[in-house]
Amino acid sequence: MDISMIAKIVAFVIYLGLMIYIGLLTANKNNSSSDFFLGGRKVGPWVTALSAEASDSSAWLLMGLPGLCYLGGVKETFWTALGLILGTYLNWFFVAKPLRKCSVAFGDAITIPEFFTNRFKDKSHLISVLSVIFIVFFFTIYTASGFVACAKLFNSVFGLPYHAGLAIGLVVILCYTIIGGYTAVCTTDFVQGALIFVAFVVSSLVLVFSLGGPAQAFNAVQNFDAVAVAGKFGETIKNAFANNSSFTGMRIISALAWGLGYFGMPHIIVRFMGIDSAESVTKARRIGTVWMVISYVGTFLIGTLGTAYLFNNGTILGAEPGAVIEGISKFGDAETVFSVTMQNMYPSFIAGIFLCAILAASMSTADSQLLAASSAVGQDLYKGIINKNADEKTILNVGRFTVFLIALIALFISLNPNSSIFSLVSYAWAGFGATFGPLVLLALYWRGMTAKGAIAGIIGGGVVVVGWHQLSGGIFDIYEIVPGFLTCLLCSVVVSLLDKNKDEQMLAEFDAFKKS
Repeated sequence: MDISMIAKIVAFVIYLGLMIYIGLLTANKNNSSSDFFLGGRKVGPWVTALSAEASDSSAWLLMGLPGLCYLGGVKETFWTALGLILGTYLNWFFVAKPLRKCSVAFGDAITIPEFFTNRFKDKSHLISVLSVIFIVFFFTIYTASGFVACAKLFNSVFGLPYHAGLAIGLVVILCYTIIGGYTAVCTTDFVQGALIFVAFVVSSLVLVFSLGGPAQAFNAVQNFDAVAVAGKFGETIKNAFANNSSFTGMRIISALAWGLGYFGMPHIIVRFMGIDSAESVTKARRIGTVWMVISYVGTFLIGTLGTAYLFNNGTILGAEPGAVIEGISKFGDAETVFSVTMQNMYPSFIAGIFLCAILAASMSTADSQLLAASSAVGQDLYKGIINKNADEKTILNVGRFTVFLIALIALFISLNPNSSIFSLVSYAWAGFGATFGPLVLLALYWRGMTAKGAIAGIIGGGVVVVGWHQLSGGIFDIYEIVPGFLTCLLCSVVVSLLDKNKDEQMLAEFDAFKKS
C-alpha cells in the first residue's frame, strides 16, 4: 500500500467517523416519535435547506448525471438539470410554507401519510395503507441506488470488491440513522450538502483553468472527436454522441418532467414540515435554490469537460492523448468520471476529501429515505392501524427495525455490479412524483378534494408508473412520471367531483387554514 492510498483512506475514515459521531451526539434528543421522525419541528432554515437539497440530489448528482454528460449526453443533462432546478424552486415556493402550516393545522401530522389521512378525514385509513406500500416500494429502489454509488466509489478509489463497498456503505448509514433519527440525518445532511457544494465549486474552477481557461476548455470539448477515440469502446462513445444529437421533442419533455417529482418526494417535503417556523421558509428557499443552481452547473462542467480532460489532455494525465485511463474500468462505467477526475486533479488527501462528496450524496439521500420509510411504517401503519395504543418507545423500535429491514432489501437489489444509479433513481423518482405530487398540491390548494379522490389518485398514479416502466417504444419512451402524474391528477379531481365534499368539519378546517 503506497502513501497515496493511505492518504485517501485517512480522509475517508475521518469523514465516516464524523458521520457516526453526529449520530451518537444526537441520540439523546429522541424522546418521542416526533423527535425521531421530525426533529420536534425545531430545525432552522440553513440546516433545512441544505438537508433538503442534499437528500434530494443523491449520488446521481455526482455520478449519474456527470456520467451521462461524459458520454455525450450534454443536452439530456442540461434539460434534466433545468427541470430539476425549476422543480425545486416551485416546490419551495408553492408547497413549503403551506405544508408547514397545514400539517400543524390538521392534527399536527409528522408524516406524509398521516397528513393525508388527517387532511381528508379518512377514517378507513386506506390512504395510509396505500401510501406506506408505495413509500416502502419506491424508497427501497431509491435506497439501492445509494448503495450502488457507495460500492462503485470504493471500487474506483480503493480497488475494493463491489460487494465489500456495499457492506461499508450499509453499516455506516444504518449506524447514524438508527441511532440519531431525524436530527442526526438533518445535521449530517447539512455537513454533506456543504461538502458537495465546495467540491463542485472548487473542482469546476480547477478543471476549467487546467484546460487553459473558459474559452480554451469549451473549445477542447467542441473539438473533441468521438469517432477518433480508438479501441474497444470507441463505438460506445460514438453512439452516445450520436444519440445526444437527436435529443429533441419527447425526450426534452421527459427531461424537464423530472421537476414534477419534487412535489411528491416524502423525504424532501417532510423537511418543510420540520422547519422551525413558516417564516423561515423564505430564507431556506433562497439558500436551497442557490445551492441547486451552483451544484448543477458543477455537474455540467465536470461531466462535459471531463471528456476533454481525461481523453484529449494526455500531458495532464501523463498518458498518450486519447488514452482511456484506469479507474473508469476501461470506460466500462462512465458513472465514476467524477471520482477519476478528482484523483487526477488533486493530491491524494485532498482528492480523498472531495471524493467523500460522493459518499455524502449517497448517504444524505439513503438516510433520509430510510427514515421517511420507517416513519411511514412505525407511525402510520403500526400506531395508526395495528396498535393505536402503542407507546413512544415501541413506535421508535418499530421504526428502527423498519430502517434495518428496508436497508437489507435495498442491499439485495443493489448486488448486481452492473446496476445503473441513474436508472434506479429515475424509476423511484417517477413513482413518488406521480403517486403523491398531485395529492400534495390538491391538499393545499383545493377545498373540494376528498378521501376517495386521494385513494383513486394514489392507485392510478402508482399503477401507471409501474406499468409504463415495463414498456418501451413509441409513446412509451416518454418518462413514466408524465403519464403517472397526469393520471393521479385526473383521477383525484374527477372522483372528488363525483364524490362531492360534504364534510363540514373538513371544509371549515381548510378555510381556517387558508386564512391563517
